[in-house]
Amino acid sequence: MEMSELTALLTPEGLRLLDALGTVETTDAAARAVSTLRAAGHGPDLVAAVVGQAHLRAKARTKFGEFASRMLFTRAGLEQATRLSVAARHAGRLRTAGITHVADLGCGIGGDSLAFAGAGLRVTAVDADEITAALTAFNLAPFGDDATVLHSTAETADLTGIDAVWLDPARRTAGHSETRRVAATDYSPSLDWAFDLATRMPVGIKLGPGHDRDQLPAESEAQWVSVDGSVVELVLWSGALARPGVHRAAMVVRGGHTHELTAPADSEDAPVRELGAFLHEPDGAVIRARLIGDVARHLEAGMLDEHIAYLTSDAALTSPFVQSFRVREVLPVTPKAISAALRAGEIGTLEIKKRGVDIDPATFRKKLTLRGPNAATLILARVGSKRHAILADRVDAA
Repeated sequence: MEMSELTALLTPEGLRLLDALGTVETTDAAARAVSTLRAAGHGPDLVAAVVGQAHLRAKARTKFGEFASRMLFTRAGLEQATRLSVAARHAGRLRTAGITHVADLGCGIGGDSLAFAGAGLRVTAVDADEITAALTAFNLAPFGDDATVLHSTAETADLTGIDAVWLDPARRTAGHSETRRVAATDYSPSLDWAFDLATRMPVGIKLGPGHDRDQLPAESEAQWVSVDGSVVELVLWSGALARPGVHRAAMVVRGGHTHELTAPADSEDAPVRELGAFLHEPDGAVIRARLIGDVARHLEAGMLDEHIAYLTSDAALTSPFVQSFRVREVLPVTPKAISAALRAGEIGTLEIKKRGVDIDPATFRKKLTLRGPNAATLILARVGSKRHAILADRVDAA
C-alpha cells in the first residue's frame, strides 16, 4: 500500500465504499470490482486501496474471524500477524502475571495489541513503518485512550510506566507486500537488543518456530505453539511472564481447546522398541520443544526409531499431544504390495505420511490403486536401515 492509497482510504468516502463492497474472495472478483468502481468514477488510488483491503479482509478471516471485517491490513502485515486466538492466550498470561500496561514493539497491523486491549490491558503499540502504524491506529480505535499507537522504532520507544513488553522482531525485509526472510542476525530490532531487554523487565519475544534452539537464552521459558496441527510460533518469556521451573513448553490448540505440556528442560527420549498395535505422531510443538519422551511415558510407548519422531505402543491410549493410528499391517514399500492391501480393504481414500524416506507422496499415490468406500492412512517410515509401509487407521484424540 502506498501513502496515496492510504490517504484516499482513510476518508469517510473511502471507508463507506469499503464497507459497501464487502469481502472480495478471489483475484477474478477483485478484477471485476476494480472495473465496476472505476466505471463509477472513483479514482485509481481509492479503488486500489478499497479493493485491496476487501481482498485482505477475506484472507484475514482465518486469523481474525469476524473482527477482520472492520480491520485494515497490509499484505505483509497480515502474513506475519499472530492469530487472534493465540494472541488472546498470550494476553491471558499477561493478565495472570499482573500486567496492566504493555508495550507492543514492532506491532505490525496490531493483531497482538488487539488481543491485549480486548483483555483489558492498556496498550502502547509501536511500529517503525508509518503506513503500518496508521493502520494499527485504525484497528485499535475502538479502545480509545486505552490504546496508543506510535510511529517509532522499538529501540527508541519510551518505556516509562510500561509493565511488560511484547516484542515481535521483523524477520523479513521491509515492505507492505513482497518481502523475504532474513537471517536471525538481521532481525530488527536485533536479538541481542531484545534478549538484553528481557534481562531487565518482563518480556515476551515472538520468533519463528524453527529458530535455532542453541541460540535461545538459557534463563527464558521457551514456548512452542501449534494450532490445529501447524506450529505457528515460538515465544520466549522472561521475568514475571516466565513460569517458575518451566523452560520448555508445548502449547497445542485444537478445535479451540488448549492443551499444554511443560518441563524444566528437554525430556529424555523413551527407549526404542518394535512396532506395536498403535503408532503415534507427536504434535510439531512437542517435537520442537523436545518433550517427546514425556508424551511417550504417558502413552506407555517407545520410540519407533531413535532418529524419527514416531512413537509406538500396545496400549489403546492417546492424548491431545499426538495423532494416534491403529496399525492394520506392515507392507513392503512397493506399489504392488500396497495396492493389493488397499484393494482388499476397499480403500478409496488414502492419506500418505512420511518420515525418514526419500519418497514424494504425490508421485507415489499415482502408482497406487485406490477404489472403495473406506479410508486409511499410509505411513512411510525408515526404521533402522529398512523402509516400512504401515497401513493404519486414525484414532480420535482423547
